[in-house]
Amino acid sequence: MEIAIVGGGIVGLALALGLHRRGIASRVYEAAPEVKEIGVGITLLPHAMRELTALGVGEKARSLGIELTTSAFYNRFGQKIYEEKRGLAAGYPYPEVSIHRGRLHNMLYQEALAVLGPDRIVTDYRLNAFEQDEGGVTLNFVSAATGEARPPVRADLAIGCDGVNSVVRKILHPDDKVVFTGINTWRGVTRRKPILDGKTYLRVGSIRTGKIVIYPIVDELDEDGRQLINWVAEIERESAEMNDWNQGGQVGDFLPVYENWNFDWLDVAELIKSSDILLEYPMVDKDPLEQWTFGRVTLAGDAAHPMYPRGSNGSAQGLIDARTLADKLAEDLSPAALLAYEAERLGPTGNVVRTNRSSPPDIINIRVEELSGDKPFDDLEKIITQDELRALSEQYKRVAGFSATDVAKS
Repeated sequence: MEIAIVGGGIVGLALALGLHRRGIASRVYEAAPEVKEIGVGITLLPHAMRELTALGVGEKARSLGIELTTSAFYNRFGQKIYEEKRGLAAGYPYPEVSIHRGRLHNMLYQEALAVLGPDRIVTDYRLNAFEQDEGGVTLNFVSAATGEARPPVRADLAIGCDGVNSVVRKILHPDDKVVFTGINTWRGVTRRKPILDGKTYLRVGSIRTGKIVIYPIVDELDEDGRQLINWVAEIERESAEMNDWNQGGQVGDFLPVYENWNFDWLDVAELIKSSDILLEYPMVDKDPLEQWTFGRVTLAGDAAHPMYPRGSNGSAQGLIDARTLADKLAEDLSPAALLAYEAERLGPTGNVVRTNRSSPPDIINIRVEELSGDKPFDDLEKIITQDELRALSEQYKRVAGFSATDVAKS
């Protein structure tokens, strides 16, 4: 049986590796003419590291990133709201690792080339259309570089792993569209000395008055011990125009919000202005679907359930998709396996999408901002207790499937 995987991103490559480990052949078709180390940072939560470890690449991912030990929440006045241990430091069986997305992607790409063989990872194949019948799926590709048609590809099953702008999903759901609710983001990476202990994931402020997420992704850049620091500024505005994925950001569009965020432990405006790059994105997701699988075709990762980039959970959910789908196909190498996979994953991922909209991890920041009247506090315990804040954090972990108990038993 031949399985076509449309999209050679993190999820597509993980699926190909997972299928290979189960003795199932697949071929990956990637639209980009060349795989390059592009992008900024992502965080691999313990359940994501569990999946990478099962693929045999957990230690490689760990060596390429930074093992995080702490998650800390601050208000926009630089006051600490809540802090908790993460990964191994919190008793998980797997670490929590922040990493440059391009490094992770390239590592999986090189692993797939070595394990599956270069003929199984095809680049410059952009999907244009597909048709299926009782015997299989015929996929039509074009060259992304020239637009010329490629020879048709015949497969027994096809898996759409082609991201938030999935062609496979658009064919299956023609009315599909992204959901934008007025939150825009700007992202950058800055070379500087470690912030705090150099192993902390920071959420500062809230989207209502300006929020920034900050974490290191590359350690020991030079002899001065500088790190590469990933940061994401998020701002919610009424009737805001949606940022453009395809152009660089302009610092003047958002810097005024952070101009006075100068704490004794960090000058946020200086962090932003010193960035090596500046990108802009809208914060978008898509409404959960009622169906991923149509005959011999299904969806996985962001193609199935694009979610707000809150909680660092998108990559983890995609990696769980890949493992679940590979397991189902190992049990039953037929279209029925796609339905079994969908039955197991559609509900939980839909819950994460909805929770990322309504009660993400930074609900902690929003709640304190509401209770304090968006002013500095003298005694946080008089407003809200640490136990109450811990309960908010644990609630998200349970929904997202990475409470310590969930990760340990899976």
